[in-house]
Amino acid sequence: MSALANHSFVKMNGIGNEIVVLDLRDVKHVVTPDEARAVASRVPYDQLMVLQRPRLDGTEAFIRIYNNDGSESGACGNGMRCVVSQVFGKTGQTSATFETRAGLLNCWQGPAPGLYTVDMGVPKFGWQDIPLAEEFRDTRYIELQIGPIDAPILHSPSVVSMGNPHAVFWVDNDVNSYDLERFGPLLENHPIFPERANITLAQIVDRDHITMRTWERGAGLTRACGSAACATAVAAARLKRANRLVHMTLPGGELTIEWRERDDHVLMTGTATFEFEGRLAPELFASVA
Repeated sequence: MSALANHSFVKMNGIGNEIVVLDLRDVKHVVTPDEARAVASRVPYDQLMVLQRPRLDGTEAFIRIYNNDGSESGACGNGMRCVVSQVFGKTGQTSATFETRAGLLNCWQGPAPGLYTVDMGVPKFGWQDIPLAEEFRDTRYIELQIGPIDAPILHSPSVVSMGNPHAVFWVDNDVNSYDLERFGPLLENHPIFPERANITLAQIVDRDHITMRTWERGAGLTRACGSAACATAVAAARLKRANRLVHMTLPGGELTIEWRERDDHVLMTGTATFEFEGRLAPELFASVA
């Protein structure tokens, strides 16, 4: 029987990004892709945030992040705020450090009640770091398009790694006017992205405000993607189209992103909303090896 049978979980959302938090610090078990998919079949989520015993002194936990297709992700900013909300609520802490596949993340209570800030680290721009399948010396734009050669619907995305690969397509019209549900899977799985990619449409409202929508790698069309918001804000600043502190509007809500000048760390601030808690039914894992 799976170690997850009858284990408690918390269902949350980070501005519409559907999150399940599973604290396994008392269990020596690594969630398998089949188990992650089994959980998603009963408690639908975009990301499953699994807390495991800390591997490094001074950290609260090692976080494994699963998409709803069972694949693992290196980063999930909205999910981290949900984790932080749960940990702070139980311990009374106002700051903590977590380890993820993308590195160490420092988190703290935000500037107002109900707000949490996650230091998402330093963005990477090198084509091998993102990664891309071929060399592009300037990743502020790369050669990639959807639609006719002489009149592409989407083209020339900025690419960034925020612990996972992101491609940001700049559009002049409302981001909702594009069929991202159709284009997203094609672009996510394009050969130029050997590890697939998160696909974002972004419109610059002004230097302090960007609107966006994201097709999330391994999860699909989402109401919010925190790492994509960070990637978009950074890409806009690199292009001199926005300031380093920007207000981001996503379908699920609002985020504030700061690409801090003194050390190039990206800080994401937003809410985390509790929905319900429960236990994972044993029958979910009956067919899981």
